[in-house]
Amino acid sequence: MTTATLYIVSTPIGNLEDFSPRAVATLKKVDLIAAEDTRHSGRLMQHFSISTPMLAVHDHNERARAKTLVQKLAQGQSIALISDAGTPLISDPGYHLVSAVRSAGYKVVPVVGPCALIAGLSVSGLATDRFSFYGFLPAKSSGRKQQLQQLVSVTHTQVFYESPHRIVATVNDIVAVMGPNRQLVLARELTKTFETVFSAKASEVKYWLGADHNQQKGEFVVLIEGAEPEQLQDIGPEEERMLSLLLAELPIKKAAVLTAAITGHKKKALYDRALELQGK
Repeated sequence: MTTATLYIVSTPIGNLEDFSPRAVATLKKVDLIAAEDTRHSGRLMQHFSISTPMLAVHDHNERARAKTLVQKLAQGQSIALISDAGTPLISDPGYHLVSAVRSAGYKVVPVVGPCALIAGLSVSGLATDRFSFYGFLPAKSSGRKQQLQQLVSVTHTQVFYESPHRIVATVNDIVAVMGPNRQLVLARELTKTFETVFSAKASEVKYWLGADHNQQKGEFVVLIEGAEPEQLQDIGPEEERMLSLLLAELPIKKAAVLTAAITGHKKKALYDRALELQGK
């Protein structure tokens, strides 16, 4: 085991068989384990007969503990960072520690393994060539809707984490903001006994959740299909002629809205074309 190294060790998100031999060996050989919750991780350590000392490093003490851990690295010790489940730093503590360790010139090594984000994405059936991860949405509906509104036109897959006591409200907000026909995937309790991956239109997911309270339990990965790309070239000569006539009498926004209402074409595409026609 290389000394003066911080290892970022992924732990199981449910199924203990996902704990890699390398991860177990690393945790047994380091001098100290920095754990998000030592009591929670203690059960995992006991199961795999890992007796390495642990130190709590969580959201409330991470900055202070980072200084302590850098000092231990300076003494030649090796340290492993773990979270309660999955890959540290992915909606879990660790950013300040890793930043401090790297700034101090010490090596940071990933010991890869489970991650709910990647697991959910891989089985979602949504596009994976490009995606954005936003962690947890705001707790209040107003904040959630505001963030979702900013993402309505995003054309790639969007991924969030959500807790059981907010999942119904979050899906309701997705339907309200993104529309009932947007494809939505809920990946629940991944790798665990009651693992469920449900994919449908947002309105159908809302109904499914409401119809079975058991499906509201557990930890969720929420995945939203990206919006359809706006295709400016799809605007035909008739739509453009109508848009031009309306632009002669109306402001750009009103002209685009009216043209969309009459032709059924997308408002944003017409608005963008109107800006081009007006030379703005």
